[in-house]
Amino acid sequence: MPEQSLPVVDEGASAAAGPAAGRGVSRRALLGTAGATGLVLGAAGGAVGYAAAPAAATPLTSVGSDRAMFHGKHQPGITEGLQARGHLVAFDLAAGAGRKEAAALLRRWSQTAERLMAGEPTGSHDTDVARDAGPSSLTLTFGFGHSFFSRTGLEKQRPVALDPLPDFSSDQLDRARSNGDLWVQIGADDALVAFHALRALQKDAGGAAKVRWQMNGFNRTPGATAHPMTARNLMGQLDGTRNPKPGEPDFDERIFVPSSATPAWMANGSYAVVRRIRMLLDDWEKLSLTTQEAVIGRRKANGAALSGGTETTPMDLEKTDAKGDLLVPVNAHARITRPDQNGGAAILRRPFSYHDGIDADGTPDAGLLFVCWQADPVRGFVPLQRKLDRGDALSQYIRHESSGLFAVPGGAARGEYVGQALLEG
Repeated sequence: MPEQSLPVVDEGASAAAGPAAGRGVSRRALLGTAGATGLVLGAAGGAVGYAAAPAAATPLTSVGSDRAMFHGKHQPGITEGLQARGHLVAFDLAAGAGRKEAAALLRRWSQTAERLMAGEPTGSHDTDVARDAGPSSLTLTFGFGHSFFSRTGLEKQRPVALDPLPDFSSDQLDRARSNGDLWVQIGADDALVAFHALRALQKDAGGAAKVRWQMNGFNRTPGATAHPMTARNLMGQLDGTRNPKPGEPDFDERIFVPSSATPAWMANGSYAVVRRIRMLLDDWEKLSLTTQEAVIGRRKANGAALSGGTETTPMDLEKTDAKGDLLVPVNAHARITRPDQNGGAAILRRPFSYHDGIDADGTPDAGLLFVCWQADPVRGFVPLQRKLDRGDALSQYIRHESSGLFAVPGGAARGEYVGQALLEG
């Protein structure tokens, strides 16, 4: 809902590979006649935050042919459109493992990621979980937590921007499900393809690292709607109306670390804030439609601001009704999170919804796996969250249950692995 940032509905800154032998027909060969449909739009022109099909209706049978690229200036999984299935995983290095073991692990992970994203099996020990599928827009993204640098003796290379996030009043954090030495984001438009990647990376970790926590998420499946539209979250709200979009004049400046960065290994990288935000759906669903819309500041049906117009019409914060009351309440989520109300602070939200079952009392454990990207969290997420702490009407219907901040280096060039400049520099 954020006019630009919040953990729940985002609205942002501006109205924003060789098959193994002996396996029969390869996954790549299966794609030969399928043709790419372009669901992974990224910087090529897709609006991040949109999880529907391209303008021409895309048959679901073609979704598997869509492919994101592993090598590039930036890591995959940042500017691509929302994916139908996701896994977020944090690892801690094993006792005794250090810089050498970490470098070997990132090399293995990068090689596996390159193969899987090309629709190829991992090698001779592939599990065959995704044998019949294409790449399905698979992306794998890797980052480093604050603790990674002390574990590897690289404290002098730890960015200042990776300092721990401050405490927020809405936090009820489970420390066991927060932070971590290493972080991996997996996204795909097929659940088996995503699981296959998760299992492959876990096996690659071997004795070098162990899983600290893991979370599973989802979004709407491409092609599920009659035409492209902004995704909805579990509150039923359109989520992503004003997300920044690649191609906007200040997009790179807000989202990516500049090439002149210090430390140099973070050039063209980004910082990911990861929060598990539980939605108190029983309480939310008791509200009338009018009250829900007042909390958010937008119409539930089409995402239009309460001040009028369509989803993309700029919000008029001063417009009043016949009684002189503001049409967009002063504590509405969309008002509070607008960049022009926060010194221009902006983030790129790329979340997944989650549902982890029903508690004993019948309460759904469901909400948002909030992932946001920015060039510097001190100028992005932190000021926005502090503003929300001071009076967001949505805060009583959500609970922040885990948190992490990770430095995500730039993309790997061909023949290199992610993080090589840090680990071998």
